[in-house]
Amino acid sequence: MSRAILFAILAEMKVFLNDFEVEQLYRELLYYFGIIGAMEECQALEAAWKDPYNKREIEEFIKAWLKRRQKKLEKIEGVV
Repeated sequence: MSRAILFAILAEMKVFLNDFEVEQLYRELLYYFGIIGAMEECQALEAAWKDPYNKREIEEFIKAWLKRRQKKLEKIEGVV
């Protein structure tokens, strides 16, 4: 269950990532919102997702994360 809410969020946003990317995003998302290490991380993320303000913030964080990831991939492709 620990990643189920993130998978639901990504599906709702129509974002598809591999398992490594999901894990990386999950850790960064929890860290950014200050819920990493919380007793019930997944439930805290789910509660945040249900709040309209936090939902928008989570969406913006994911979009920014995807842009950073894309830039990294472009740099790597340019080097190879």
